[in-house]
Amino acid sequence: MANSLTRRRVLQTVATTGAATAVTGAMVPPAEAQTARPNIVFIIADDMGYADISSNGRRDFETPNIDRIARQGARFTQAYSNSPVCTASRVAIITGRYQARLPVGLEEPIAPPISKPNIGLPPGHPTLPSLLKQAGYATTLVGKWHLGSLPDFSPLKSGYDHFFGYRSGAVDYFRHTTTDGRPDLWEEDVPVQKTGYMTTLLGDRAVQVIDGYAAGKQPFLLSLHFSAPHWPWEGPNDQAESERLIGKSIRHYDGGSQAAYRAIILELDRQVGRVLDALQAHGLERDTIVIFTSDNGGERFADTWPFNGRKEELLEGGLRVPALISWPARIPAGLVSQQVTANMDWMPTLLASAGTAPDPAYPPDGISLLPQLADGAAPVERKLFWRYKSLWQRAARVGDWKYLKVLDNTFLFNVVDDPMERANLKDRRKDIYDRLTAEWDTWNATVLPESADSYTENNIGKNWVDRPGAVPVTLAPDPALITH
Repeated sequence: MANSLTRRRVLQTVATTGAATAVTGAMVPPAEAQTARPNIVFIIADDMGYADISSNGRRDFETPNIDRIARQGARFTQAYSNSPVCTASRVAIITGRYQARLPVGLEEPIAPPISKPNIGLPPGHPTLPSLLKQAGYATTLVGKWHLGSLPDFSPLKSGYDHFFGYRSGAVDYFRHTTTDGRPDLWEEDVPVQKTGYMTTLLGDRAVQVIDGYAAGKQPFLLSLHFSAPHWPWEGPNDQAESERLIGKSIRHYDGGSQAAYRAIILELDRQVGRVLDALQAHGLERDTIVIFTSDNGGERFADTWPFNGRKEELLEGGLRVPALISWPARIPAGLVSQQVTANMDWMPTLLASAGTAPDPAYPPDGISLLPQLADGAAPVERKLFWRYKSLWQRAARVGDWKYLKVLDNTFLFNVVDDPMERANLKDRRKDIYDRLTAEWDTWNATVLPESADSYTENNIGKNWVDRPGAVPVTLAPDPALITH
């Protein structure tokens, strides 16, 4: 077919939404079905590929602490991000709704504050932390915010009692500066200076937060949003690489290696282990929900096997993410769920777990996963939809089928049978193709239209072709010629 793409960082053929399949694992005994309101530790990695953890297939190193969450609880095999980039995805996570319902959700990602100071998450909008706070939870964010800048936008204006971390999309791991060299480390709304590797600093603070909350009787939400493994490609021993970037953009394309990427993830895994150990030391493990996931699919050095694509693409590799959850009081250990899920499902799931509910004026687009996790319910069919302004990408997953559009190229994949999205079945199964395109059009009419001036890193494919070594968009004669 002449409708395919090859690329270095460009699209090809994709597939989304999940087939309903079985959930494995033992049922929780009825006597253990009830528990007090759980504490919540919500860990988000940044740009981590689906197979960057050993429980999802990474083979050249192990992530024993992250995998520990899966062993103690559940692992989703068909988990999606709401967007292939961070700001939009984080809007969906914190609101439980499609990001395109808010202007800030149209930013892919949000622009630096110097160019768009008035765009951010509206302080009055209900969020996961604000709703939990209303239900009596203490709330803290440690790590990345990236949902708007001071003075109008802040974690402290959107439900968090406390904040330690950074506000931009990425910071140097050692100097804690943005791509344009601005310091970006904050204690509440006050800039601070600290010495240390960012991943370790965030782990240190997370353990301190748990230690502080452990003495009280108030349930807590700790959002731990790591910068790892997002660029710059600096492991804990790569301070010389950080110094090399002084005066340059940390969005460097001539640095990094698989060895550096491995070191970044291993330090992330070590800090996750420290957090889990702190919960255990205080006797909080049984009644604490621990989630580990990523905001979107993997970047340059990530392992996205068995999927094609990466961050900024609506191919499966740009959307599939690791998704693990443990709650020993309710979720059986070793559960493997094939329930199709998106990261907007976490909010309704956690609110239900805490015995509270979303604001009825802002009904979630996500669903609670508690029936599948704690009650043994069978997976339910999902309908999930995406759009991404770069290359005018569109996608829908309904059942096992995925519709994908890139520029003027359109595809239909069965992503369960064909996870690499190679066999374009749009002509063979025109009935399904027509149904999915119609459903995407119907969904798109319910959200905000795309903004002509939203900040998009790939800006309709324009900016990235100027990157050193970038390969321009070309058409391939056959989907099989598409390369990872």
